[in-house]
Amino acid sequence: MQKWKVTFVDDHGEMVDEIFEREECPTRDEAARFVKERRLPVAAQLDLNDLKGRTADAEVKNLKTQNGIEIISIESA
Repeated sequence: MQKWKVTFVDDHGEMVDEIFEREECPTRDEAARFVKERRLPVAAQLDLNDLKGRTADAEVKNLKTQNGIEIISIESA
C-alpha cells in the first residue's frame, strides 16, 4: 500500500495533513470521504449528501458546505 497525504483546511481555518494508505492516488471525492470518516465518524455514517449523483465531486462540496472542511491537495507521502 502506498501512503497519500491529504492536506485540508479544517473548520477552524487551520491547515491539517492526514495520511491515508491506498494502492493508487485517491480522487478528491474519495479523499473527502476519508477525511470525513476520520474527523467526523458519526457524520460519515449519515447519508445526508443530496448532491450524490447530481454533481461532480459531491463529497468534496458536501464536506465544505456542511462541515467547513476544504481539501487543498493530495500527494504521495
